[in-house]
Amino acid sequence: MNNEKKIKNRIQITIVLPIILALILLGVSIYINGLDTKIGVISVVLLVVYLLIAIIMYFRLSPYYNSVLVEYSLEQGKIQKELLYEMEIPYAILDLSGHVMWSNNMFHDILGISRSKRIRKSVDTYFPEIVPELLDGTESVDINIEYDERKYRVSIKRVDLSKVFNEEKEEEKDDDIVLAMYLFDETDMRRLEQETQDQKLYAGLLYLDNYDEVMDDLEDVKHSILTALVERKINMYLSNIDAIVKHIENDKYFFVFKQKYMQTLRDDKFSILDDVKNINVGNQIAMTLSIGIGSDSNQSNNGYMSAYENARTAIGMAMGRGGDQAAVKMGEQVTYYGGKSAGTEKITRVKARVKAQAFEELLLSKEKVIIMAHKRPDADAFGSAIGIYRLVTAMGKKAYVVVNEVTDAIRPLMSSFKVGNLYDGVFLTSNEAVNQVNKDTVVVVCDVNKPSMTECEELLDLVPTVVVFDHHRQTTEAIKGATLSYIEPFASSACEMIAEMYQYMSKSPKLKLQEADAMYAGILIDTDNFLTKTGVRTFEAASYLRKSGADVTRVRKMFRSSMTEMKERAQGISNAEIYLDHFVISYVDADPDSDDAPTVPVAKAANELLSVENVDASFVVTEADDGILYVSARSIGDINVQIIMERFNGGGHANVAGAQLKDKKKEDFFVELKQVLKEMTEAGDI
Repeated sequence: MNNEKKIKNRIQITIVLPIILALILLGVSIYINGLDTKIGVISVVLLVVYLLIAIIMYFRLSPYYNSVLVEYSLEQGKIQKELLYEMEIPYAILDLSGHVMWSNNMFHDILGISRSKRIRKSVDTYFPEIVPELLDGTESVDINIEYDERKYRVSIKRVDLSKVFNEEKEEEKDDDIVLAMYLFDETDMRRLEQETQDQKLYAGLLYLDNYDEVMDDLEDVKHSILTALVERKINMYLSNIDAIVKHIENDKYFFVFKQKYMQTLRDDKFSILDDVKNINVGNQIAMTLSIGIGSDSNQSNNGYMSAYENARTAIGMAMGRGGDQAAVKMGEQVTYYGGKSAGTEKITRVKARVKAQAFEELLLSKEKVIIMAHKRPDADAFGSAIGIYRLVTAMGKKAYVVVNEVTDAIRPLMSSFKVGNLYDGVFLTSNEAVNQVNKDTVVVVCDVNKPSMTECEELLDLVPTVVVFDHHRQTTEAIKGATLSYIEPFASSACEMIAEMYQYMSKSPKLKLQEADAMYAGILIDTDNFLTKTGVRTFEAASYLRKSGADVTRVRKMFRSSMTEMKERAQGISNAEIYLDHFVISYVDADPDSDDAPTVPVAKAANELLSVENVDASFVVTEADDGILYVSARSIGDINVQIIMERFNGGGHANVAGAQLKDKKKEDFFVELKQVLKEMTEAGDI
């Protein structure tokens, strides 16, 4: 309507303008008449005639122009309406409640409603994704929906009808608002996009975890049979996803496959892990394998080298978590499958020798070493740190140990180091350690591989050289860029790993009595007096420490329980609750007169609860004054508590794990834990 007024005004100006100009010229002609009468009379007569003709034409044509404008407006409205009705894009006008006020033919056809009928139901009846909350907003909305096996992009725009007729009017709450809704069919485009993505290649690496151990344990005549059966299982499994497989070493395979088969592997939960484990040709040790799969971090590209590097990282993480599992790395996201078993102990010490020699070479060009373990250190953390301290000082280098808090778990050990002044200046707080850093400093992290759980995470960013020694399974959060990393999840403790390394150093360190006691205590506590996660190498390490002066009786006296601790442990047993017939959940309330959380009694209570008949795993918690909930998880048999604790951002081993949760109440944790146990049990993940 506003446009019609503008057009009419412009036409009137066009008609009236000649008349106005004629009147101006008439005045000029009269002036000329005063100068030259003959010429002036002629010009006046001509202008008067022209003016009369213009006036007559104006009054004669004005009604005609109005008629033409009206007819034009009507025809234009009909054309626009017809175009909207026949527009190929489904279009509708909605009120704010989502009811259809008007719609074109294509909109009717998509809903399957006759064009002659009015759509009476609300739009969310047909498209549940278009909830009322979307229509209440003040901005335009674009969402993707599916309807009748077609995929659409829905665009909804707010239109203020009052502003259509009056452009200068401000929008108010009571204005007449309607919603213009468009449906854009993107089915074919998305199909083509998906087909393009499906053709993207994923790289995969498959390693047999314990190939050498199984072959050494098996009769020679059966080697070829076992190898053939394993290779046949692998080839048959990968042929189901149309993969190209290359056998690159005796125990290593490389394969590539299309992305569209990735979901097949996820749904199958990598059943090849169990298929190979079940092969038995007389071997006492089951063959296990690990799989690492990687894709390009940039989803829009198909970078094969990037995919291969991610696959290498993934297989390293799978092996670092104990093997017998698959790790899938897509960009920065890593997903794990399997890992239910505790893994097989490695008999060979080749890795320990290689790491010991590499560490020794690394120290040659450095000046000092700062050693730290995890927060609230236990006996293994303290003992392994002391072991590294003695190893470094034997090479003539300065060494310091970061200890921010002397907990009940290490107080007996720490007391033995305070006798005399031999260790003065060795133990530093985080602030003191930061001040000791220079370009020739090495930071050694022991008994932990998660940066957020170290005594001083800041140190990791201050030095270029970081070394990690740990026996816990790796998680997604790991110390990045470590110059040397020795993570052995099959080891019982970090102290066991350090004791093994001693035997391969060119300058064999001589342990002092209290140092040997600290390392022996680390093994003793982490294995629950050699009852949990104990292998041949564990006893060999303990034997080496015993020869170095560790006294079993002296260590045992250090870790005798106080009456308060015994009561707290008994409380954990008393509060126990059986869940799903095979799990025990309990808690220990901290002593209000104690400054420390009873983490040691909690761990011991969790161990003792495994003695209950039919119990496969135990979970005991305590709340500290600093708002942290400490969880100790233990298992016996096939239950892997490490993957359970990972659900709570924790970690550990298959049989010994834990977590530290901030701002979490035990009641809330128990609810979440029960839900996780139920889900994982039903899915067969534990």
